[in-house]
Amino acid sequence: MDGHRSRHRNRPRRTGERRTGSTLRLAAVLAFAPLAVACGDEQADGRRAGSGAVGAEPSLTGVPWKVDGVTVDGTTRRAPEDARLRIENGKAAGSYGCNAFSAKADVQDGGVRFSDARATRMACGTRTMDFERALAGVLADGALTSEIKADTQTLGTADGDRVRLTGE
Repeated sequence: MDGHRSRHRNRPRRTGERRTGSTLRLAAVLAFAPLAVACGDEQADGRRAGSGAVGAEPSLTGVPWKVDGVTVDGTTRRAPEDARLRIENGKAAGSYGCNAFSAKADVQDGGVRFSDARATRMACGTRTMDFERALAGVLADGALTSEIKADTQTLGTADGDRVRLTGE
């Protein structure tokens, strides 16, 4: 047995050599990993390359929108502070100002059509309820056009009613 031990003590340590080789490979991978990631299809600001987005113009979908106001039959109503809309993965959700809502959202050809809307039924102040009825009516009025400029969006009906939104 003594001969067996001495033979192993005097032998060069191959595991150390392997560690050195492994350490060098790991260092090389870590050094070049940022370069490989930079070659992906996402830009530094998180947008995908080739998306056509040049400025900070948001998309209709995937953006939290604050409702600024609604115009129906020429009368404009300012939105309550909590009025919001978000469209994502074929669904819309948000707040009319007091009551929460959800709906299906079919986004095509630069516009959107909402269907199967559901909302909570909390009692709110008269002004807020008037706003909610106007907003819900416009959103349920068939196909809506969408015009996006910078961080604002206007949804419009064929009759000229409008919902003004600001990206958050």
